[in-house]
Amino acid sequence: MVGRVDVRGDLNVHVCDTEPYPWPYDDRLVGEHLALVLAGWDDEWVSRALDVSSARANCMLLARAVRARGGRVLGVAHRGATALPLLRPGLVVTADGFDAFHGGPLDGILRRDRRTHLLVAGFGLEGPVHSTLRSANDRGYECLLVSDATAPLSTTLADAAVKTVTMSGGIFGAVGTTEAAAAALHDLPIPSNLQEI
Repeated sequence: MVGRVDVRGDLNVHVCDTEPYPWPYDDRLVGEHLALVLAGWDDEWVSRALDVSSARANCMLLARAVRARGGRVLGVAHRGATALPLLRPGLVVTADGFDAFHGGPLDGILRRDRRTHLLVAGFGLEGPVHSTLRSANDRGYECLLVSDATAPLSTTLADAAVKTVTMSGGIFGAVGTTEAAAAALHDLPIPSNLQEI
């Protein structure tokens, strides 16, 4: 079951089968608080990553699902690389380092728009994706790494990068799949004031 009903009768929707805890931990999966952050969204990282087509397809599926429930979609190009196209509406921002928050406007945009819950995906799992996830967690965002919407740099390091997120009860957030995240988003109400951002 994707959602559960609490004692007040409100529908609290969680993403199914996330590790190490039901995501989000605070029962606040609401489209207006949600953003999809696509780290490594540039030609440099896509040229180095493996399984790019599968990750890209899952990123686009997530982007549609997030936008349909009032969420925001942000791609991040790193260190002067050329940004990849993003399905409209969406915004590509730049960052000066591997971490999407370093030397760029990402944190300001998310805080201005009151986006507190992040789905994190993209290219370079062990590089910009993981670095962005850790930084987001440190800044107080509730994060879900969507593991099958990320493209690793190495098959030997990918599992360890994912496992690191779940250590110590979810030190950097939780890990889930595209299918589960999209299903949970489908269960959310469509905002009456939905605008294309």
